[in-house]
Amino acid sequence: MLIVHPHFHPRRSGATVHVELIAKAQGTMREVMVIGEQMPPELPHLTWRELWRRSGVERVLWHAHRNNELLWAYLLRLFGRKLVIVFTSHSPRPVGYFTKFIIRFAEKVVTLNTMAAEWVKTTSTIVQHGVDLSRFRPPSSRQEAFRALKLQGQSAIGVVGRVRPNKGQGDFVEAIAPLLPRFPEVTPVLVGLAKGGDEAWAKGLVEKSGGRVVLAGEHRDVVPWYQGFSILVHPSYAEAFSMVLIEAMATGCCVVATRIAAVPEVIEDGKTGFLFEPGDVEGLRKILERLLADPALVERVGLAARAEAERRRGIETEAKALFEVYDAAAES
Repeated sequence: MLIVHPHFHPRRSGATVHVELIAKAQGTMREVMVIGEQMPPELPHLTWRELWRRSGVERVLWHAHRNNELLWAYLLRLFGRKLVIVFTSHSPRPVGYFTKFIIRFAEKVVTLNTMAAEWVKTTSTIVQHGVDLSRFRPPSSRQEAFRALKLQGQSAIGVVGRVRPNKGQGDFVEAIAPLLPRFPEVTPVLVGLAKGGDEAWAKGLVEKSGGRVVLAGEHRDVVPWYQGFSILVHPSYAEAFSMVLIEAMATGCCVVATRIAAVPEVIEDGKTGFLFEPGDVEGLRKILERLLADPALVERVGLAARAEAERRRGIETEAKALFEVYDAAAES
């Protein structure tokens, strides 16, 4: 059965990255194609003409990741196309009434964590994201990886993600700024796009840090940054399932993250990372102070994070779990 991953969104997002990864991994095991925007050319692309032809004579598994992709599937079925529909909810918050209504017509629904499973108000299967462990891996030398970033100091601590208030970079800067005079060798970095009014806000964060925070901008390839960081802070207020967490864990970073959504299901506090409550600047500062004063602890937790990623967070593990969902959907 042909598996199709649609992507009908004008810009790249976390969901985009996920679709790329899972389509590539699944494509080594079954026939998988993508259709829509922003998909890399190396993936097998399906034309609308070919989709129409094949779904008229054979069953096609349509794995939707957004409402509009789900609606397209229903429209195709109205015209007699033989689609088996699976929908993954990527929402970082309770879904709306419209979404709750339309996902009930999919054969199977996938959610990313126990909280999201409650939000959709229908039966779902939890399948958490994985990463390419061959790409996201620890550097042979973190010190050399740091030097390759051409930053000041001797080590880096950073946040990766869109730079805006609800991602929590303001909390990170507020927490670390008072610690910087004690740790002059540490360079704090924000990696990500600051757009529109957020650009001025980001520059204000640099001022609050006395000029110590580096705005690295947006980078399509974030692996060198993970490998050059000793500590990765993820202070976000809302996420469905953050790829940043498992990417950083896979590269051996010591991760400090807010206790939201699926995060406690991914990080064991004190063993594979550290957790704090969203907005708790003082709590974050205490964790950072402890870590900056104890590089051996940072390294130990980073190694444990990589081991956890190898056990449970590989993209092949996710691909196989989704195949089980697809097979169940085809039989329903």
